[in-house]
Amino acid sequence: MTGTTTPTPPSVSALFAPDGRLITVPRKAARREQLLAHLAGTLFEPGRGYTEAEVNAVLHTVHDDAPALRRYLVEAGHLARPRDGSSYRLAPERR
Repeated sequence: MTGTTTPTPPSVSALFAPDGRLITVPRKAARREQLLAHLAGTLFEPGRGYTEAEVNAVLHTVHDDAPALRRYLVEAGHLARPRDGSSYRLAPERR
């Protein structure tokens, strides 16, 4: 198939300002998923438990709305928490 190419999704780095802060949270689900996977993989350590305050502090390093990012990470399955919300940890890799 000559002349056809698969478009390459823009790099996640395009979502960040030069100072490392997140410019915006994407509205499109696929693009937001790319961002969330990147945040989970770069900001959180596998096997380590985090309190809600610790998760917020980590997320505040990249965006002012840490609660929204935390909720997105949990809903997308990147962070796991028990029903009581007492702790958070990086979820096992999804298939």
